Amino acid sequence: MPDDFHPGPLDQLLEQMAGRRFLVLTGAGISTASGIPDYRDSEGVRRGRQPMMYQEFLASTEARRRYWARAMLGWPRVRQARPNAAHEALAQLQADQRISGLITQNVDALHDQAGSQAVIELHGSLHRVLCLDCTQRSERQQIQQLMEAQNPYLADVDAAQAPDGDTLLDPAFEARFQVPRCPHCKGDRLKPDVVFFGENVATATAARATQAVEDAEGLLVVGSSLMAFSAFRLCRAIKDQGKPLLAINRGKTRADELLDLKVEEACERVLPLLTQR
Repeated sequence: MPDDFHPGPLDQLLEQMAGRRFLVLTGAGISTASGIPDYRDSEGVRRGRQPMMYQEFLASTEARRRYWARAMLGWPRVRQARPNAAHEALAQLQADQRISGLITQNVDALHDQAGSQAVIELHGSLHRVLCLDCTQRSERQQIQQLMEAQNPYLADVDAAQAPDGDTLLDPAFEARFQVPRCPHCKGDRLKPDVVFFGENVATATAARATQAVEDAEGLLVVGSSLMAFSAFRLCRAIKDQGKPLLAINRGKTRADELLDLKVEEACERVLPLLTQR
Protein backbone atom coordinates (compact mmCIF):
# COMPACT_ATOMS: atom_id res chain seq x y z
CA MET A 1 0.00 0.00 0.00
CA PRO A 2 1.41 3.47 -0.88
CA ASP A 3 2.92 5.30 2.10
CA ASP A 4 0.62 8.31 1.66
CA PHE A 5 -2.57 6.28 1.26
CA HIS A 6 -4.84 6.20 4.31
CA PRO A 7 -6.69 2.88 4.64
CA GLY A 8 -9.70 4.38 6.46
CA PRO A 9 -11.72 5.32 3.34
CA LEU A 10 -10.93 1.96 1.75
CA ASP A 11 -12.20 0.14 4.84
CA GLN A 12 -15.40 2.19 4.70
CA LEU A 13 -15.80 1.36 1.01
CA LEU A 14 -15.34 -2.35 1.71
CA GLU A 15 -17.87 -2.20 4.53
CA GLN A 16 -20.47 -0.50 2.31
CA MET A 17 -19.95 -2.95 -0.57
CA ALA A 18 -19.73 -6.14 1.52
CA GLY A 19 -22.32 -8.73 0.48
CA ARG A 20 -23.77 -6.51 -2.28
CA ARG A 21 -23.22 -6.61 -6.02
CA PHE A 22 -22.71 -3.01 -7.05
CA LEU A 23 -23.11 -1.58 -10.51
CA VAL A 24 -20.18 0.63 -11.51
CA LEU A 25 -20.46 3.91 -13.45
CA THR A 26 -17.20 5.38 -14.77
CA GLY A 27 -16.25 8.78 -16.16
CA ALA A 28 -13.27 10.59 -17.64
CA GLY A 29 -11.28 10.48 -14.40
CA ILE A 30 -10.62 6.76 -14.82
CA SER A 31 -8.80 7.33 -18.13
CA THR A 32 -6.55 10.28 -17.26
CA ALA A 33 -3.86 7.84 -16.06
CA SER A 34 -3.98 6.35 -19.57
CA GLY A 35 -3.09 9.75 -21.05
CA ILE A 36 -6.58 10.90 -22.09
CA PRO A 37 -7.46 14.40 -20.78
CA ASP A 38 -10.68 14.97 -18.83
CA TYR A 39 -13.22 17.75 -19.25
CA ARG A 40 -13.44 19.26 -15.78
CA ASP A 41 -11.30 20.39 -12.86
CA SER A 42 -11.74 19.39 -9.21
CA GLU A 43 -14.58 21.90 -8.85
CA GLY A 44 -16.48 20.43 -11.78
CA VAL A 45 -15.74 23.44 -13.99
CA ARG A 46 -15.14 22.70 -17.67
CA ARG A 47 -11.58 23.17 -18.89
CA GLY A 48 -10.80 25.10 -22.07
CA ARG A 49 -13.23 25.83 -24.86
CA GLN A 50 -16.83 24.73 -25.28
CA PRO A 51 -17.02 21.42 -27.21
CA MET A 52 -18.88 21.30 -30.50
CA MET A 53 -22.64 21.01 -30.11
CA TYR A 54 -24.65 18.38 -31.96
CA GLN A 55 -26.87 20.96 -33.69
CA GLU A 56 -23.81 22.84 -34.95
CA PHE A 57 -22.25 19.65 -36.30
CA LEU A 58 -25.46 18.75 -38.18
CA ALA A 59 -26.13 22.20 -39.59
CA SER A 60 -22.76 23.24 -40.95
CA THR A 61 -20.33 21.73 -43.45
CA GLU A 62 -17.69 24.06 -42.04
CA ALA A 63 -18.32 22.74 -38.53
CA ARG A 64 -17.84 19.16 -39.71
CA ARG A 65 -14.64 20.18 -41.50
CA ARG A 66 -13.38 21.81 -38.31
CA TYR A 67 -14.30 18.79 -36.21
CA TRP A 68 -12.64 16.20 -38.46
CA ALA A 69 -9.47 18.24 -39.00
CA ARG A 70 -8.92 18.40 -35.26
CA ALA A 71 -10.04 14.82 -34.68
CA MET A 72 -7.67 13.45 -37.31
CA LEU A 73 -4.76 14.71 -35.21
CA GLY A 74 -6.32 13.60 -31.93
CA TRP A 75 -7.19 10.03 -32.88
CA PRO A 76 -3.69 8.50 -32.60
CA ARG A 77 -3.57 9.33 -28.87
CA VAL A 78 -6.91 7.58 -28.30
CA ARG A 79 -5.98 4.60 -30.48
CA GLN A 80 -2.67 4.11 -28.68
CA ALA A 81 -4.07 4.54 -25.14
CA ARG A 82 -4.01 1.42 -23.00
CA PRO A 83 -6.05 0.44 -19.93
CA ASN A 84 -4.55 1.42 -16.59
CA ALA A 85 -4.73 -0.31 -13.22
CA ALA A 86 -8.24 1.01 -12.56
CA HIS A 87 -9.68 -0.48 -15.77
CA GLU A 88 -7.94 -3.77 -15.06
CA ALA A 89 -9.21 -3.88 -11.48
CA LEU A 90 -12.81 -3.41 -12.59
CA ALA A 91 -12.42 -6.17 -15.18
CA GLN A 92 -11.15 -8.45 -12.41
CA LEU A 93 -14.00 -7.52 -10.07
CA GLN A 94 -16.48 -8.36 -12.81
CA ALA A 95 -14.74 -11.66 -13.62
CA ASP A 96 -14.94 -12.54 -9.90
CA GLN A 97 -18.67 -11.61 -9.93
CA ARG A 98 -18.06 -8.91 -7.33
CA ILE A 99 -19.86 -6.26 -9.40
CA SER A 100 -23.10 -6.64 -11.33
CA GLY A 101 -22.08 -4.67 -14.41
CA LEU A 102 -20.38 -1.62 -15.83
CA ILE A 103 -21.66 1.59 -17.41
CA THR A 104 -19.20 4.12 -18.81
CA GLN A 105 -19.52 7.70 -19.97
CA ASN A 106 -16.17 7.32 -21.74
CA VAL A 107 -15.79 6.84 -25.48
CA ASP A 108 -12.27 5.37 -25.45
CA ALA A 109 -13.15 1.62 -25.29
CA LEU A 110 -10.51 1.06 -22.59
CA HIS A 111 -12.89 -1.05 -20.49
CA ASP A 112 -13.33 -3.45 -23.41
CA GLN A 113 -9.57 -3.61 -23.89
CA ALA A 114 -9.14 -4.43 -20.20
CA GLY A 115 -11.49 -7.39 -20.55
CA SER A 116 -14.75 -6.06 -19.11
CA GLN A 117 -17.84 -7.71 -20.57
CA ALA A 118 -21.15 -6.25 -21.81
CA VAL A 119 -20.07 -2.67 -21.05
CA ILE A 120 -22.91 -0.17 -21.51
CA GLU A 121 -21.33 2.71 -23.46
CA LEU A 122 -23.62 5.53 -22.40
CA HIS A 123 -22.05 7.99 -24.84
CA GLY A 124 -20.88 5.63 -27.62
CA SER A 125 -17.34 4.96 -28.86
CA LEU A 126 -14.76 6.90 -30.86
CA HIS A 127 -13.66 3.59 -32.37
CA ARG A 128 -16.72 3.66 -34.67
CA VAL A 129 -17.95 6.19 -37.24
CA LEU A 130 -21.61 6.57 -38.22
CA CYS A 131 -22.86 7.84 -41.60
CA LEU A 132 -25.82 10.16 -41.07
CA ASP A 133 -26.94 9.56 -44.66
CA CYS A 134 -27.01 5.74 -44.95
CA THR A 135 -26.73 4.88 -41.19
CA GLN A 136 -23.90 2.38 -41.87
CA ARG A 137 -21.01 2.20 -39.44
CA SER A 138 -17.30 2.05 -40.24
CA GLU A 139 -14.21 1.37 -38.16
CA ARG A 140 -12.56 4.63 -37.13
CA GLN A 141 -9.13 3.49 -38.26
CA GLN A 142 -10.47 3.02 -41.81
CA ILE A 143 -11.75 6.61 -41.83
CA GLN A 144 -8.47 7.81 -40.32
CA GLN A 145 -6.54 6.30 -43.21
CA LEU A 146 -8.82 8.06 -45.71
CA MET A 147 -8.29 11.41 -43.98
CA GLU A 148 -4.53 11.02 -43.79
CA ALA A 149 -4.33 10.14 -47.48
CA GLN A 150 -6.49 13.13 -48.48
CA ASN A 151 -4.81 15.63 -46.14
CA PRO A 152 -1.06 14.97 -46.20
CA TYR A 153 -0.34 18.61 -45.34
CA LEU A 154 -1.33 17.85 -41.71
CA ALA A 155 1.14 14.97 -41.34
CA ASP A 156 3.75 16.97 -39.42
CA VAL A 157 1.42 19.35 -37.58
CA ASP A 158 1.61 19.10 -33.80
CA ALA A 159 -1.60 20.01 -31.95
CA ALA A 160 -2.27 19.95 -28.21
CA GLN A 161 -4.51 17.12 -27.09
CA ALA A 162 -8.02 17.86 -25.77
CA PRO A 163 -10.71 15.55 -24.31
CA ASP A 164 -12.36 12.81 -26.38
CA GLY A 165 -9.82 12.80 -29.21
CA ASP A 166 -10.13 16.52 -29.96
CA THR A 167 -7.13 18.84 -30.42
CA LEU A 168 -6.38 22.54 -30.16
CA LEU A 169 -5.63 23.09 -33.85
CA ASP A 170 -4.87 26.50 -35.33
CA PRO A 171 -7.87 27.47 -37.54
CA ALA A 172 -5.43 28.27 -40.36
CA PHE A 173 -4.99 24.53 -40.86
CA GLU A 174 -8.71 23.82 -41.16
CA ALA A 175 -9.76 25.68 -44.33
CA ARG A 176 -8.27 23.26 -46.88
CA PHE A 177 -9.15 20.08 -44.98
CA GLN A 178 -11.00 17.48 -47.05
CA VAL A 179 -13.78 15.83 -45.06
CA PRO A 180 -13.87 12.04 -45.55
CA ARG A 181 -16.75 10.41 -47.40
CA CYS A 182 -18.67 7.35 -46.31
CA PRO A 183 -17.13 4.13 -47.71
CA HIS A 184 -20.66 2.73 -48.16
CA CYS A 185 -22.65 5.56 -49.83
CA LYS A 186 -20.02 8.29 -50.51
CA GLY A 187 -22.02 10.76 -48.41
CA ASP A 188 -20.09 13.49 -46.59
CA ARG A 189 -22.01 13.48 -43.31
CA LEU A 190 -19.85 11.17 -41.23
CA LYS A 191 -20.06 11.50 -37.45
CA PRO A 192 -18.13 9.71 -34.71
CA ASP A 193 -20.46 7.17 -33.12
CA VAL A 194 -20.64 9.15 -29.90
CA VAL A 195 -23.21 11.33 -28.15
CA PHE A 196 -22.31 14.98 -28.76
CA PHE A 197 -23.11 17.74 -26.30
CA GLY A 198 -26.74 18.68 -26.96
CA GLU A 199 -27.58 15.20 -28.28
CA ASN A 200 -29.70 12.62 -26.46
CA VAL A 201 -28.45 9.20 -25.41
CA ALA A 202 -29.94 6.52 -27.68
CA THR A 203 -33.24 5.22 -26.29
CA ALA A 204 -32.09 1.59 -26.23
CA THR A 205 -28.86 2.50 -24.42
CA ALA A 206 -30.71 4.57 -21.82
CA ALA A 207 -33.11 1.67 -21.25
CA ARG A 208 -30.21 -0.78 -20.71
CA ALA A 209 -28.63 1.59 -18.19
CA THR A 210 -31.93 2.03 -16.34
CA GLN A 211 -32.44 -1.74 -16.16
CA ALA A 212 -28.88 -2.23 -14.89
CA VAL A 213 -29.64 0.19 -12.05
CA GLU A 214 -32.85 -1.69 -11.27
CA ASP A 215 -30.95 -4.99 -11.10
CA ALA A 216 -28.06 -3.70 -8.97
CA GLU A 217 -27.80 -3.58 -5.18
CA GLY A 218 -25.93 -0.29 -5.19
CA LEU A 219 -24.03 2.09 -7.49
CA LEU A 220 -20.31 2.92 -7.34
CA VAL A 221 -19.28 6.01 -9.32
CA VAL A 222 -15.63 6.07 -10.42
CA GLY A 223 -13.90 9.15 -11.80
CA SER A 224 -16.92 11.23 -12.75
CA SER A 225 -18.12 14.70 -11.75
CA LEU A 226 -21.61 13.55 -12.86
CA MET A 227 -22.25 16.92 -14.49
CA ALA A 228 -23.82 15.18 -17.50
CA PHE A 229 -27.49 14.54 -16.73
CA SER A 230 -27.38 11.13 -18.45
CA ALA A 231 -25.14 9.92 -15.61
CA PHE A 232 -26.60 12.00 -12.78
CA ARG A 233 -30.09 10.61 -13.38
CA LEU A 234 -28.77 7.10 -12.67
CA CYS A 235 -27.56 8.30 -9.27
CA ARG A 236 -30.95 9.79 -8.49
CA ALA A 237 -32.61 6.54 -9.57
CA ILE A 238 -30.45 4.38 -7.30
CA LYS A 239 -31.24 6.64 -4.33
CA ASP A 240 -34.96 6.62 -5.17
CA GLN A 241 -34.75 2.82 -4.92
CA GLY A 242 -33.23 3.08 -1.45
CA LYS A 243 -29.86 1.64 -2.48
CA PRO A 244 -26.39 2.92 -1.51
CA LEU A 245 -24.55 5.41 -3.74
CA LEU A 246 -20.75 5.55 -3.39
CA ALA A 247 -18.03 7.40 -5.30
CA ILE A 248 -14.29 7.27 -5.87
CA ASN A 249 -13.58 10.71 -7.27
CA ARG A 250 -11.16 13.55 -6.73
CA GLY A 251 -13.16 16.74 -6.36
CA LYS A 252 -16.75 17.88 -6.55
CA THR A 253 -19.57 15.86 -8.09
CA ARG A 254 -23.11 16.88 -8.96
CA ALA A 255 -24.37 14.14 -6.61
CA ASP A 256 -22.34 15.06 -3.51
CA GLU A 257 -25.50 15.59 -1.45
CA LEU A 258 -26.79 12.13 -2.44
CA LEU A 259 -23.61 10.16 -1.74
CA ASP A 260 -23.37 7.75 1.18
CA LEU A 261 -19.57 7.79 0.88
CA LYS A 262 -16.96 9.51 -1.28
CA VAL A 263 -13.33 8.41 -1.42
CA GLU A 264 -11.26 11.33 -2.71
CA GLU A 265 -8.27 9.35 -3.98
CA ALA A 266 -7.02 8.41 -7.45
CA CYS A 267 -9.12 5.53 -8.74
CA GLU A 268 -6.07 3.80 -10.26
CA ARG A 269 -4.77 3.46 -6.69
CA VAL A 270 -8.00 2.64 -4.85
CA LEU A 271 -9.51 0.05 -7.20
CA PRO A 272 -6.52 -2.33 -7.27
CA LEU A 273 -6.47 -2.23 -3.44
CA LEU A 274 -10.20 -2.92 -3.39
CA THR A 275 -9.67 -5.91 -5.70
CA GLN A 276 -6.92 -7.29 -3.45
CA ARG A 277 -9.12 -7.00 -0.36
